[in-house]
Amino acid sequence: MIPGLANRRRFADLSEQEVLALAISSEEDDARIYRQYAEHLRAEYPSSAAVFEGMAAEEDHHRQSLIERHQARFGDVIPLIRREHVAGFYARKPIWLTKNLPLETIRAEAEAMEREAGKFYTLAAQRTSDAATRKLLGDLAAAEMGHEKKATQLEAKHLPEETKEEEDRAAHRQFILTWVQPGLAGLMDGSVSTLAPIFATAFATQDTWTTFLVGLAASVGAGISMGFTEAAHDDGVISGRGSPVKRGFASGIMTTVGGLGHALPYLIPDFWTATVIAMIVVFVELWAIAWIQNRYMETPFMRAVMQVVLGGALVFAAGVLIGGG
Repeated sequence: MIPGLANRRRFADLSEQEVLALAISSEEDDARIYRQYAEHLRAEYPSSAAVFEGMAAEEDHHRQSLIERHQARFGDVIPLIRREHVAGFYARKPIWLTKNLPLETIRAEAEAMEREAGKFYTLAAQRTSDAATRKLLGDLAAAEMGHEKKATQLEAKHLPEETKEEEDRAAHRQFILTWVQPGLAGLMDGSVSTLAPIFATAFATQDTWTTFLVGLAASVGAGISMGFTEAAHDDGVISGRGSPVKRGFASGIMTTVGGLGHALPYLIPDFWTATVIAMIVVFVELWAIAWIQNRYMETPFMRAVMQVVLGGALVFAAGVLIGGG
């Protein structure tokens, strides 16, 4: 039996009192999540934070309505039952996993939360025979399903279009600084710096396995070096470039990927087949880097081509000449 499932109840087996208790605890959790989002966004996106504060206040109102209905039917003692106690029930991502999400992802998570809550209240309303409880749960289902309209009203109040655009630009800039820029630097370093040792080894030995080992060592070593360098040289506090751990991972992983791209073909035993495929991979890598520079860093495409493709071609030629000589 899967650990943890033995002590969980099926939703269909819950009593009407337990369904109400589950709804109360779920509203409490959702209000906390919205306030956590608001706290996370307050410094950089104060208008979006105000929207989430308003959504938390709505959840508080729902919770109070549910508590009053429970008191009227079952008294003041509310059973302790939470989402994790019910098998197959929808779950929320832990705050410590979601607090660092970008702004657009947080908005999407909030929309998903409202949809899931609406489905829950629809099912819960079908489970009760009490007219007042059924009406309340049905109203809450409609409210949760309609929170997109409520969110729009809150955005109109706290987040006018120009402010939203400004926050979106700031979020996009943060994404570029934290992920794209270090990842692109790593991809460029991995793709270009490993060209010479890999192709020099290839043409010097014409041994595909040896070439692969050299490429693997160069790629992994460069990835580790770039990752630690990126994480250590800037903690992101003054520069605003974001978490050094995230930037380190982005740079290190992309450096390794960039080198492995033209090392992996040398797993093919035939030297010339492996070399031709590796050359094709190099061509694709360099043009991809030029496209990323143009797309995300707003570098003019031809300038990006001159910087990356021409530079890579020179390093490649150096490796071939050294290995062939």
